[in-house]
Amino acid sequence: MTLQILLNLLIAAMWMMLHDTWNMLTFAIGFVLGAIILFGMRRFFPAPFYGRKFWFLLKLGWLFSIELLVSSIVAIEQIIRPRLNIQPGVFRMQTRMKTEWELSLLANLMTLTPGSVVMEIAPEDGLMYVHAMDVPRMKKGIIRTKDKFEDVIIEVMR
Repeated sequence: MTLQILLNLLIAAMWMMLHDTWNMLTFAIGFVLGAIILFGMRRFFPAPFYGRKFWFLLKLGWLFSIELLVSSIVAIEQIIRPRLNIQPGVFRMQTRMKTEWELSLLANLMTLTPGSVVMEIAPEDGLMYVHAMDVPRMKKGIIRTKDKFEDVIIEVMR
């Protein structure tokens, strides 16, 4: 995959040299043409085409943006109430992540969404200990979010 990205950047640079204009539009056109060329030659590379991982990376960014917006609204609703009606607590959550990179990415994405903080990770057991702002209300939502994040993180990282 790294070889494909480097080849694509080389094709884009060559495109800019051939056109003798050094701007972002010329580079973008060369990059897109390079991606099309590499996609056509994908059977000659040992690794699958990198565009698929790029697509899942965009999907992960979109999913995180949606979850960030939804959890922010829930947290704001709790904060602006005249009387707090929350039950904070810690619960244990099982995860399918295996590598340190996958675990840390999942923990960071979950911590960045308001209302939950990953306190500890037990990588050998695949467990995460999560502190939630409102455990009865958020536990199902956090687990649903974790499952969505896990599916996309697995596609990006493996």
